[in-house]
Amino acid sequence: MKDKQAIQVILQDQLSIPARLLSDYPSVGLDEKELVIVLKIYQYQIEGVLFPTPEEITAKTTIDQQECAMLLRQLIQKGLLEIEESSASESLRNEYYSLEPLWAVLYTNKSKKKDDSNKQEQMNIFILFEQEFGRALSPIEIETINIWIDQDEQQPALIKAALREAVLMSKLNFKYIDRILREWKRQGIHTVEQARQHSKAFHTGPSQVERKETTERDASLYYNWLEED
Repeated sequence: MKDKQAIQVILQDQLSIPARLLSDYPSVGLDEKELVIVLKIYQYQIEGVLFPTPEEITAKTTIDQQECAMLLRQLIQKGLLEIEESSASESLRNEYYSLEPLWAVLYTNKSKKKDDSNKQEQMNIFILFEQEFGRALSPIEIETINIWIDQDEQQPALIKAALREAVLMSKLNFKYIDRILREWKRQGIHTVEQARQHSKAFHTGPSQVERKETTERDASLYYNWLEED
């Protein structure tokens, strides 16, 4: 009797995993470690923990927290994981991980992947941001860049231009870059050339102050801002 009760407890302590996730995960660009992270997030969601920390995700795994943070960044960059917000009240907003992009790719073939050239250009954006900030980007920062690209439909070249403008202004933070992009959109600026001219007008105006010279960047990834092509 006790053995039967123990078996019943074991059977109740089960996690229902989508079969297609286990059979098709390589086809959507997941490796085994990323799959473990997805499964842990999925498990926490079922348990009601919608935004687990790297410490929680890596509990009882061989993956350390630093590697977990890197894997989360990769999942977000691949467009398989998103960070969403829910409004608990007018003054309180909660963040949570969403696996909907992954399910969409698995079950509807609705992939967010762009062509190879666009994908490479977008990857360069993340590289540039990490170079300028001198550190790896957080999952929330990566999601912010993805929002600029996917929801705000900002061109990767304009995002690079806004980053460069923030560097020139010595205001290297995501809120300031977001303000630049919103202002350019409000001004009807849609190309790098328009942004360059707008920046020239600002920096050569009567209120111009001396700016510190910035260090040279990798020419293969950056362009010389404010110079004519």
